[in-house]
Amino acid sequence: MSYLLLVLGVIALVKGAGFLVDGASSLARRFNVSDFAIGLTVVAFGTSTPELFVTLIAALGGSPGIAIGNVIGSNIANTLLILGVAAVIRPIAVSRGTVRREMPFGLLASCALLFVAGDALLEGAPLGIVGRTDGLLLLSFFAIFLYYSASTAQRVAGMEELVPLGRGPAAALALVAAGLAGLTLGGKWIVDGAVAVARQFGMSETLVGLTVVAIGTSLPELAASAVAARKGNSDIALGNVLGSNIFNIYFVLGVTATVRTVPFQAENSFDLAAMIGANLLLFAVLFIGRRMAIARPEGALLLAAYAAYVAAGIARLP
Repeated sequence: MSYLLLVLGVIALVKGAGFLVDGASSLARRFNVSDFAIGLTVVAFGTSTPELFVTLIAALGGSPGIAIGNVIGSNIANTLLILGVAAVIRPIAVSRGTVRREMPFGLLASCALLFVAGDALLEGAPLGIVGRTDGLLLLSFFAIFLYYSASTAQRVAGMEELVPLGRGPAAALALVAAGLAGLTLGGKWIVDGAVAVARQFGMSETLVGLTVVAIGTSLPELAASAVAARKGNSDIALGNVLGSNIFNIYFVLGVTATVRTVPFQAENSFDLAAMIGANLLLFAVLFIGRRMAIARPEGALLLAAYAAYVAAGIARLP
């Protein structure tokens, strides 16, 4: 039943996110919102709704290890696994503007998490706390990033192609309701299944959140980046990953910490360091081989780095 809950939860999350994006996009069109604005907000945020629901449900349900593990693990999977897969499908050309602006934003978000969880890492305390004040601080950073994204995203070509076809009002509302139901049920099933798996194998909930849950909630980003890479929309393939990472820390963790205090275990310091290291590795691969691009060899390097991270996590099992 544990494995079945995990599988059904992932399916419900992915389908729920898709329904929510379709329905919300159609409703936005009814209010004369442009396809560009819909692509920037509804579609971009829609791929991160699984992380939001799973993290909230885990925190409210008394599984903080899964909550914090999902955020960190999703960001590591986005940077190493998803970008690696996208680059193997088709090399990703990276503009200088992305290297100078968007990528530093992603690294800054990782450092912000290091700051708010600093009790466990910076001061050597056994337990750090990401509380309501930290959550409001992260949400403030998110508002700044959102303003910046709106002012610069008009230079990104192909964003309108991500917007689904329009539907009637009744169908759109039904899709939104089905999406929210799928996300809620899927999130609960994943958390329940992850807790059961952790107990069965003597694993920490955090480790399950960092690996199994994180990969499951990152599937929408994987699909979006793979499609964008295949179509040659490099800015969207990379921007989807960077935006999702920033969204996970600033918004997902910000909302969760505002609603419920999230403890940060000292053992998670390795994973936080790995997340920052993944950002630095992404910078490095842009200057290996073909400059300002993530070619297939660099994509393979990112995939190898993710495999090494998962192996290190397994080696930490008692």
